[in-house]
Amino acid sequence: MSEQMFAPRITAAYLNNYVNRNVTIVGKVTQLLGEQAVIDADGNVTIHLNHETHLTSGNAAIFVGKVQPDLSVKVLNARDVGPNVDMGLCSSVVEVVQKYPGIHGN
Repeated sequence: MSEQMFAPRITAAYLNNYVNRNVTIVGKVTQLLGEQAVIDADGNVTIHLNHETHLTSGNAAIFVGKVQPDLSVKVLNARDVGPNVDMGLCSSVVEVVQKYPGIHGN
């Protein structure tokens, strides 16, 4: 992406607050279903993938995308970050960013 985009970090619990907005979400890939994936980001989230997205089931991934009205996320950018991600730490970062919105966490 050529220009910097503000996409606050969220988990599944915050999807309702960000409909039609760009977000960053980290989750463990639990299912790959063609052009969709399901991730666990403190709850299940359906991710609509693009053709450039390459994920491995069981790995964590970072997604930047737009929250859809059905609370799924349409990917703009995604990156597989492997199996050794501390998901508890990722959730803690989200809680801090949500509590202190001036901290972007990106």
